[in-house]
Amino acid sequence: MGVDYYNILKVGRNANEDDLKKAYKRLAMRWHPDKNPSNKKEAEAKFKQISEAYDVLSDPQKRQIYDLYGEEGLKSGQFPPSPFDAAAGGAHPNPSFRFNPRDAEDLFDEFFGGSDAGGGRNRVFGESYFRNAGNQPHRKAPAVENKLPCSLEDLYKGSKKKMKISRTVPDASGKPRTVEEILAIDIKPGWKKGTKITFPEKGNQEPGIIPADLIFVVDEKPHAVYKRDENDLVVNQRISLLDALTGKTLNLTTLDGRNLTIPLTDIVKPGYEVIFPNEGMPISKEPMKKGNLRIKFDIKFPSRLTAEQKSDLRRVLGGS
Repeated sequence: MGVDYYNILKVGRNANEDDLKKAYKRLAMRWHPDKNPSNKKEAEAKFKQISEAYDVLSDPQKRQIYDLYGEEGLKSGQFPPSPFDAAAGGAHPNPSFRFNPRDAEDLFDEFFGGSDAGGGRNRVFGESYFRNAGNQPHRKAPAVENKLPCSLEDLYKGSKKKMKISRTVPDASGKPRTVEEILAIDIKPGWKKGTKITFPEKGNQEPGIIPADLIFVVDEKPHAVYKRDENDLVVNQRISLLDALTGKTLNLTTLDGRNLTIPLTDIVKPGYEVIFPNEGMPISKEPMKKGNLRIKFDIKFPSRLTAEQKSDLRRVLGGS
């Protein structure tokens, strides 16, 4: 059979004239090259296939020949012989039939009211859905940006988010209707605040205007324990003066759920910082590497001391 025209139009083999018209309108609107500027080659090929399929199936003679002899017989005009002249062998031409496919744009204009004027074709989708005079480029609507709130855990481990959007698009007649769509966003480990994820032309569709790109901008939610500094993770840890002088064991839960035990054996002085290599945020361009975990200490001094406590401290610390 070669090309399956029924499958191209998404109709059954018993499809009537109305079925074919509805299928053609829906698919031609979707795949017209003017409506797919970012994917024009594929759109042109599909648009021509759709037009050819409708041209064949909507013509009773072409459809009968196609159903009996397939695409090869239709286009070559070579039909298998009848049982009465089978002895002659092979196919024979039918001089009364010639397959001349209609121009895809001419067929489209018949459906949607396009006209030739001033040497440039104006193509109208619905009443005035998409107009392109003299091959001038369409104006594109400004991009629409939305925040994408992400936890620090999302950005550490990576995650998948689904965003439900509503937008206005024209139906087959050009009348606006609201449709809902779920967009899947694959957040990569190490992405930073401000990272942009673009969905081309997912904004509202208006006559004569290419739909806006929809952009999601990563926004980092505050975390109770960790603060991000580029690829590093920073923890501000407050400890008592006693712990600063005598030592302490800290316990931290990492962003991927592991437990870190951190023994403090040195005297912690103001400005003291402990650094753990490769325990920070993943580096998005180098997935096997991570930044540092930095623990900064804030020493909590007592608000007052008794005379006895002061005396004891002088004795212990060697004061006179």
